[in-house]
Amino acid sequence: MKYIKQAEERDGSATAELRKTVSDIIDDVRTNGDRALSLYNEKFDRCHRDSLRITEREIQDARSAISVGDMDDMKRAADNIRAFAHAQLGTIGDLPSFSPSPGVTLGHRVIPVSACCCYVPGGNYPLFSSALMLAIPAKVAGVKRVAACSPVMKGTSAIHPRTVAAMNLAGVDEIYAIGGAQAIAAFSYGTGQIRPVDLIAGPGNSYVAEAKRQCYGRVGIDFIAGPSEVLIIADETADPDVIASDILAQCEHDRVAAGILVTTDRTMGEAVVKCVERQLSDLETAEIARASWKDFGEVILADSMSEAVDIANERAPEHLELQTADDEAAASGLVNYGSLFFGKYSAEVFGDYASGTNHTLPTTGAARYTGGIWVGTFLKICTHQKMEYDAMRYMSPLVSRMARGEGLIAHARAAELRGMDGKRD
Repeated sequence: MKYIKQAEERDGSATAELRKTVSDIIDDVRTNGDRALSLYNEKFDRCHRDSLRITEREIQDARSAISVGDMDDMKRAADNIRAFAHAQLGTIGDLPSFSPSPGVTLGHRVIPVSACCCYVPGGNYPLFSSALMLAIPAKVAGVKRVAACSPVMKGTSAIHPRTVAAMNLAGVDEIYAIGGAQAIAAFSYGTGQIRPVDLIAGPGNSYVAEAKRQCYGRVGIDFIAGPSEVLIIADETADPDVIASDILAQCEHDRVAAGILVTTDRTMGEAVVKCVERQLSDLETAEIARASWKDFGEVILADSMSEAVDIANERAPEHLELQTADDEAAASGLVNYGSLFFGKYSAEVFGDYASGTNHTLPTTGAARYTGGIWVGTFLKICTHQKMEYDAMRYMSPLVSRMARGEGLIAHARAAELRGMDGKRD
């Protein structure tokens, strides 16, 4: 393995300061509730509004503010996302009755969480597509109360109209004009205006990610999201212009995003570097994309396709693209990725918006142990059991011996007492 272009080391020096800042915000929201939320809205977004919840009138105004074409586009994307979520739901089912031995009945139920919050980022761009990606699987899963929040447009009291419209189209029950660590704290602990939820899902900046980390346990979370990333495995058959465009599509997210190419062909790697520079020359988002590519873009030369696959598995990227002569063969060895895209025509950006798979995916290596948002994110698998008398009598001595082996005498007695049923006065 050799580097044609190597990334800078990521700086983690601000971690302690970030943890302290977020901790102070969470404590403030827990203590002062809505008053703290209003002050943070004014401090960070210059937003002045008494009610944090978006009204029905504001929702209708937002829908009216965007074109019919925009609404139609969102509906088409929503249809694909919803169809895939329903298909995924069909793979998950109750297990009403399973008997490992006579008289013992085990099973499980699939139960949606009662309430969730979908955190939709604002930041550099109005990421209204995230509203569809988060809320639609939650509604398909059967969550009764789906809330959503997003930062307002700077200097206003309004969330971007496209984001509000997308939330409404996805079926969100409650929409709130609040973002940042304070929003995570509010939905974790509750305030006068915001009832707490059982699960918070959705990406955000480093403050949002750290708040999710600190509030986890009080509330469930999907995962901790970091900078967006794409890794592309390509050989000499790939198109360097296409690869460059996919890298820049990732780089324009923010200055710490990562676009990575792993190739078995040096000529291809060098061509991609040139194509990236050429495409940056007339890219409207070049300021952010260039900084991201300069600091965190990588081009890695692998000795073989097998080594390229090993590199991808070690990196466990959020998005993984295959552009090789035999994508199926390469894919057979891949086990760590958020979402996989086969071939030149399966652009990662299609998954970002409209093809139907989810774009809220694990980053910074988290794909080693988790997948992305899906309908199952909002479901619990809850087990149950029922034991007949003879089965209980048969199992009681086993459980008693195991419990006493651990020194848990009350556990043993709870089994033994049942085993004595019918022999007591």
